[in-house]
Amino acid sequence: MNQAVPSVKLLINGEFVESRSQEWRDIVNPATQQVLARVPLATADEVSAAVAAAKEAFKTWKKTPIGARARIFLKYQQLIRENMKELAAILTAEQGKTLADAEGDIFRGLEVVEHAANIGTLQMGEYAENVAGGVDTYTVQQPLGVCAGITPFNFPAMIPLWMFPMAIATGNTFVLKPSEQDPMVTMRLVELALEAGIPKGVLNVVHGAADVVNAICDHADIKAVSFVGSTKVGTHVYQRATLSGKRAQCMMGAKNHAIVLADANKQQALNQLTGAAFGAAGQRCMALTVAVLVGEARQWIPDLVAKAKSLKVGAGKDNLDLGPLISCAARERVEGLIAKGVEQGAKLELDGRGVKVAGHDSGNFVGPTIFSGVKPGMAIYDQEVFGPVLCLVAADTLDEAIAIINANPNGNGTAIFTQSGAAARKFQEDIEVGQVGINVPIPVPVPLFSFTGSRASKLGDLGPYGKQVIAFYTQTKTVTSRWFDDEASNGKVHTTISLR
Repeated sequence: MNQAVPSVKLLINGEFVESRSQEWRDIVNPATQQVLARVPLATADEVSAAVAAAKEAFKTWKKTPIGARARIFLKYQQLIRENMKELAAILTAEQGKTLADAEGDIFRGLEVVEHAANIGTLQMGEYAENVAGGVDTYTVQQPLGVCAGITPFNFPAMIPLWMFPMAIATGNTFVLKPSEQDPMVTMRLVELALEAGIPKGVLNVVHGAADVVNAICDHADIKAVSFVGSTKVGTHVYQRATLSGKRAQCMMGAKNHAIVLADANKQQALNQLTGAAFGAAGQRCMALTVAVLVGEARQWIPDLVAKAKSLKVGAGKDNLDLGPLISCAARERVEGLIAKGVEQGAKLELDGRGVKVAGHDSGNFVGPTIFSGVKPGMAIYDQEVFGPVLCLVAADTLDEAIAIINANPNGNGTAIFTQSGAAARKFQEDIEVGQVGINVPIPVPVPLFSFTGSRASKLGDLGPYGKQVIAFYTQTKTVTSRWFDDEASNGKVHTTISLR
């Protein structure tokens, strides 16, 4: 192992320990190619030790009063707030996103920590008196045992914070496997979690790649697995984990569409499209990667290109609009798909290849890229690009646009831009996608609701909500609030639409 850079530790039974692994990987700053640290691919014995520590800790942690568990997360959210700047700087250095985006990454995770501090309201059971003669029935909420989380590179703060705080607050113990590409901010968050009072063995961390993922899926003492990442790996995790008797939830790939109607507020729609398509360099599963321009909205393409051209690309620490992609391999893959789009007949309206950033000649930079004339069957449409590439698809009517989206195998998120209440209502009712935005381009729910999805974007139970709608009307004058129930979905959906 290279001794010139620090090594990332494992967390086992409350102790940060040096791995005995013979396999290590570099953690590289994607803007400079500087090696920041080395991360081990944990051995089978180390994974077993982490699970054993979690299993032992569960014996007492499950009996810890709800209030005592919640108070740990009250302290934890305070520590995260106090260390926000440090956490963002670490995240930016190893992942590449801008400092502002890094703080947003952490803040969305912090919201879940705050929710975990109020866990008591989610721990209440049910009671029914006299369900039969002299018979009462009640249900109780009890923890499962050892749970595990496998998290991706693109949100190394938010997604781990989606997982272990809620699992631990409800009385489970946890084994976390962060992305081996950028685990440093995750480990700093773990340090703060221990400082907040999480007892030894309740939270454990192992690093690694396929072998460690498989070990988590196979281990008999792990009762549930949560995964966020690619469709290929997520499908493997779901199948392998469920075959070994585990509960599993896998949030996977996406191809998120937005419909733009000609009656939309033009500047608002253009601003929202560029931010949602190119923010975080397109490396998010809720990025808007396809805009379906309906009717006269197709005339907005030059304006959209001009807006995208105004975005600035640079190192994340400089806090511009776009940082680099996570790795050289990611850049080469995205540039290859751009070339494929040209080859397959799409019109390249804006080419982000070959971007030069002063002082960062070796950075993994790709600028905003826009294709028009995109159709299903083209690689840039069919595949999740995971880069700053926006595909423009034409449609003559709202019905045609909805049909295009419903025909896509993925169903993570979608949106519509319009000032028509009737069009918005039709869209939310007819669209077959898990998370729906009305003039909201990335409809990720607040922690009070489950992150959901549909079709190939998810496997397993992601919560009781079949469809979630986040609506924001800015052009109407009527002020009302309505609640709708969707009886056809898996459970009722409570949708708040504020018209203002």
